[in-house]
Amino acid sequence: MPIKLPSFRPRKDAHPPDLWTKCPTCSEMLFNKQLDKADRVCPNCGHHFRLSAGARLDLLLDHGTFAELDAGLQSLDPLGFVDQKPYPDRVAAAQLATGLRDAAVRGTGLIEGHRVSICAMDFAFMGGSMGAVVGEKVTRAAEQALEERIPLIVVSASGGARMQEGTLALMQLAKTCAALDRLRVAGVPYISIMSDPTTGGVFASYAVLGDVNLAEPNALIGFAGARVTAGTIAQELPPGFQRAEFLFEHGFVDRVVTRRDLRHEVALLLRYLVPLEGAGGGNGNGAMSESRPSFDPIGFLSSLAEKVVPDLGPGDGLDAPESPRTSRPARTARTAGDAPAARRTGRRTADG
Repeated sequence: MPIKLPSFRPRKDAHPPDLWTKCPTCSEMLFNKQLDKADRVCPNCGHHFRLSAGARLDLLLDHGTFAELDAGLQSLDPLGFVDQKPYPDRVAAAQLATGLRDAAVRGTGLIEGHRVSICAMDFAFMGGSMGAVVGEKVTRAAEQALEERIPLIVVSASGGARMQEGTLALMQLAKTCAALDRLRVAGVPYISIMSDPTTGGVFASYAVLGDVNLAEPNALIGFAGARVTAGTIAQELPPGFQRAEFLFEHGFVDRVVTRRDLRHEVALLLRYLVPLEGAGGGNGNGAMSESRPSFDPIGFLSSLAEKVVPDLGPGDGLDAPESPRTSRPARTARTAGDAPAARRTGRRTADG
């Protein structure tokens, strides 16, 4: 009698493809569930993996205190940009992959009881590129911090400005810097957290303007890539160039903080960085107090022009240079109402 062997069904792929992650630093295979419990930090070498915006907010804020704002903002296609595929298709693909509307999430929350205005970026959304939506969310986060006089926290993770929006993306550099300057004049603290990577236009604008600049270990921080920089200056770059530790040694970053200690570090800073009240502060509408002078660009340029532009001679249609003993008010009065000025006016009228 033939022996009947049990039949085995073909084994299906019971393991999802993202069950394990290989550490790029030590090449260790890490179980994703254990990696998530360790806040996405390699337990062997301490490599900090990139975090999504939602995971970053959960890491920093008290549980259940985050209230998202401006969740409906979405990028448009004002330039009709097309490379390998149209820009709207790229945005739709990124939205489907990440579940976000754009590369930044902003809102309010508590960090150990301290209310803050916070904005976190997600590198998974088109490389965390800064378009009009990202710039608007950072600006609105700063404006809300100014209005409510609460600290501002921005977590950067970006490859720079979004090329599909062209000049509109570059304008966000000026817009965000202007909002942060109003925050600085009003005495409201701003803490910038730079994760891997923070480069390009984000690095050149709001990422490095914090009252305190924090960075995660070995985070790539810089404007242009190392290869471009080396080619531009025609020199070999030092070891660790554009890494967080290198920038800390050269005074560009205030602290390099591990992810496990980041929440406590920020909470400690919030105890010290208290928004100013009275002198140097703003009112509820965001207006500056008159007790602290602010920068006047028009007055600055006018005074600079008076120092730089030389007085012209009679052949140039203006008064002859005054003697060194003549004061500036006397020269101004003579130019405005003296007889030579009247004769010049009459000559122009006759010639015309």
